[in-house]
Amino acid sequence: MNKSIFIVMGVSGTGKTTIGKLLSKAYNFPFFDGDDFHPKANIEKMTSGRPLNDKDRAGWLQSLNNLSKKHLLSGAIIACSALKEKYRDILRDEIEEQMVFIYLKGTFEDVKTRLENRKGHYMTSALLQSQFDALEEPKNAMEVSIELSPDEIIAAIQNQLK
Repeated sequence: MNKSIFIVMGVSGTGKTTIGKLLSKAYNFPFFDGDDFHPKANIEKMTSGRPLNDKDRAGWLQSLNNLSKKHLLSGAIIACSALKEKYRDILRDEIEEQMVFIYLKGTFEDVKTRLENRKGHYMTSALLQSQFDALEEPKNAMEVSIELSPDEIIAAIQNQLK
């Protein structure tokens, strides 16, 4: 495996954290939830029901790129929505060859149901449409359906990495 940074991406509610933690165990790489790196202003904005814009995301994405660079030798799994191609460009700046995107793909209806059942998270189902509106499906990413169980998703990822 020649890639050392894995970005588990997709809209909120697709299971990025769950899959990221399972991959972390499978590959013995540290896991980082991109949500933990949002500045307070971004969290407050989302909590109030307002979607983030490109300007809001710029510094956050740069901090995740810096985090990736610090872990090139040890490897890392990072959960990050990475909704637009220009966001993915920021994430892989100067480290493109060491990074792979794993796109957790689901329908609006499936993800909305998941979000409505999730408690204690600032991303609500009301903001989901804005994420789908912003989403530019990646062309150069591993794609895995969220209809699979977490264990099936990990097996699919491992098979594609071979």
